[in-house]
Amino acid sequence: MQAAGNTFPNDWSPPPVEFLNLRVPQANAGDLAPRPRGLRRLAHQYPEVSEQEPQDLDRLGGLASLKEPFWTMAGTSPEAGTPELASGSSGCYVNSLDYLLREKRKLVERFSVPLQVIPAVHPGEPVFLPRRHPVPCLLDSSQLKPRSPLEKLFLSSSPARQLTFLRQGLLSSIYLPEGDHPMPLLRWLFQLLTWPPETSSRAFGLLWDLSLDGLFRQSGGDTSLWCPSLQEISATFHSLGAHSPALQPLGPTQHAGSEASLSRSEQQDTLQEMALDSSLNYICKFLTLCALAQPGAYTDQDLLDLIGLLCRAGLDTRLRLLPRTDLQQLLLQLLESIREWPEQLRQLCWALSRASGHHHNLLALVQLFLDVSPRSRQLRGQLSLLIMARLLNQQERLPLWQEKTQLSSLCQLLGLMRPSSLRRYLGPETVLPGQEQQPEASAQLDHKVCYLCHSLLTLAGVVVSCQDITPDRWGELQLLCMQLDRHINTHIRESPQAMYWTTLKDLAAQTHIRWQELLAHRQPQAQYFSLWEDV
Repeated sequence: MQAAGNTFPNDWSPPPVEFLNLRVPQANAGDLAPRPRGLRRLAHQYPEVSEQEPQDLDRLGGLASLKEPFWTMAGTSPEAGTPELASGSSGCYVNSLDYLLREKRKLVERFSVPLQVIPAVHPGEPVFLPRRHPVPCLLDSSQLKPRSPLEKLFLSSSPARQLTFLRQGLLSSIYLPEGDHPMPLLRWLFQLLTWPPETSSRAFGLLWDLSLDGLFRQSGGDTSLWCPSLQEISATFHSLGAHSPALQPLGPTQHAGSEASLSRSEQQDTLQEMALDSSLNYICKFLTLCALAQPGAYTDQDLLDLIGLLCRAGLDTRLRLLPRTDLQQLLLQLLESIREWPEQLRQLCWALSRASGHHHNLLALVQLFLDVSPRSRQLRGQLSLLIMARLLNQQERLPLWQEKTQLSSLCQLLGLMRPSSLRRYLGPETVLPGQEQQPEASAQLDHKVCYLCHSLLTLAGVVVSCQDITPDRWGELQLLCMQLDRHINTHIRESPQAMYWTTLKDLAAQTHIRWQELLAHRQPQAQYFSLWEDV
């Protein structure tokens, strides 16, 4: 029944609003769109309502269109086809884990900032190539006469069995009681220092014991110790893989296969690095003993060549993160063994400045020489100044070899270390007019400029630290501080997207503080203040 005066029927229900559905049914041309049940009842009982029905449907269609901005803002448009409709459900979305991960990776790629920093470790040089098997070492026993049955058995044995004598410690009982140690045996033990640790450790122990035993048995202060020649030392480095074209690098990138095979390859590379480091330490320790016991065993030219060979070995890529105490100790002793030091210093600096083409490697080479002796200190300062001049193409224009003018030369080099000047020096030679550099290329160039400036500024600090700041040179150091602020500090623009600029600015600040401390502990000459008063 219908009560009198009621405007609407009792069984009336409001039309469903389906604006959250994916698609609104579109009516074909000339056809009526399907009407909701409530609207059909209204049209039957109240014909005047049917005239407003198209407008209501248009309004409903407008509400349905409100979903497009929502999907657009969310970045998950239905056209992408990633969110799927659940089977058997009416318009329910299901977000999969794969889709969420893809969405997060896209977001990270969009807002990520490439992290470029100044490396704390130099790149190194590929000096020693990996090797699979050690180079065979044969004992030349043709001139040796056995003095015991055990020694006769050793000399007549095969090379493999001779190594067994060494590993079992039998050679100590054969040769240590004897005062005369045959030179072929010492040479054979020195060659075995390039073998794996289980052999090289035994060879070094016996070589060291025999050498010290020979020194202790001598009397009258006349020492005689077998020292390997430069050619034998070079052959030993060649056996370790230095500059050997027959050996091919076996880096991890050349291996293909399962994760297990890659893990075995990395483990093998680690073992080879440890073996290389052990062999070099044994060689350096024995050569240090030779340089101490026999200062005149090598000529000055041999010493210069040996220092260059050792410095080159110290830049090996696989040895960058390992301590080099034995190598640094040997370099100090070799510097003290040079007879004509002032004349050989320039030749040594020129040779070492060409050891690598990378500025960070050259900085690491300077740091191989410890600042603990006058000669090492002088070499560090002179070599650092020469490297800076070569990197800035000023080696022929500055008086680099005059000790009294080194700070003034450094002042001129600081003016060329301005980042804008280095950018023109490192940038492309030809740039078309009206054409700007791409952002990625510009960022890479900025990183190269900052990296080079960081190495140059570190070398500048080495030059100053190796100088004797006397009162008459106080003004030069003060000028250096002013040049540092003028050409470096004021031209560094920090950015959160380029942290290498912040690293360079920190180094510049630390260098400035260190130089100011040197000024504070030195008393300037009175003529310095009178000069500024006249100005």
